[in-house]
Amino acid sequence: MQQLVSSVRYKQMFRHLLLASLLLLPVYAAKASSQQERPDEEVRALLKATLEKKHYFVDRFDAEVWMVDMHARLERRAPKIPAEERLEVLRLVHKTATEFGLNPQLVLAVIDIESRFDRFAISKAGARGLMQVMPFWRKEIGDETDNLFEIETNLRYGCAILKTYMAREKQALGPALARYNGSYGKGWYPSLVFDAFYKHWFLKELPRPTLVATQVASQP
Repeated sequence: MQQLVSSVRYKQMFRHLLLASLLLLPVYAAKASSQQERPDEEVRALLKATLEKKHYFVDRFDAEVWMVDMHARLERRAPKIPAEERLEVLRLVHKTATEFGLNPQLVLAVIDIESRFDRFAISKAGARGLMQVMPFWRKEIGDETDNLFEIETNLRYGCAILKTYMAREKQALGPALARYNGSYGKGWYPSLVFDAFYKHWFLKELPRPTLVATQVASQP
């Protein structure tokens, strides 16, 4: 009988301890998360300098929130890029995407898939820079002397091309992305971009693509 009582008490004590640990777990997790996301002094100084440059945020608070959040994400995706360059890429992505009426996080997803944020990337086909712009576009919409490895130049070309394809496809994102990649009629590239967007860059809801393969099946 005494052993039975001891066993019951032990089980009750175990339940209490387990419940207490479960209640405390979210607190510890939240603290750990907030510590991980908090920028260090170097990043704070670089962020301050970055926000002195032209941007298209509603106010400085919105800018800091977005930049700190995206910087933490970009650091995970491209840890070898210096913090100063990461912040400059983010500022210019937000600025350029906003100018062209594109979602900045969508542009980040495109860059993620195209070059993994390597500004000097060159594909086998000869596409260059962050958004993997083909050199022939310089003659079409710019100047043949434009440097596609320069961050802002590459972003302006890439955003202009994507915006043009979105207009052609009547804002249908799947087909526009397929055209951007040169894989029109197939759904694999839009799927890669959508996956990157929702896994790594999601902030505000974009219309979730449905039947991507069907959307891009028709020929031009």
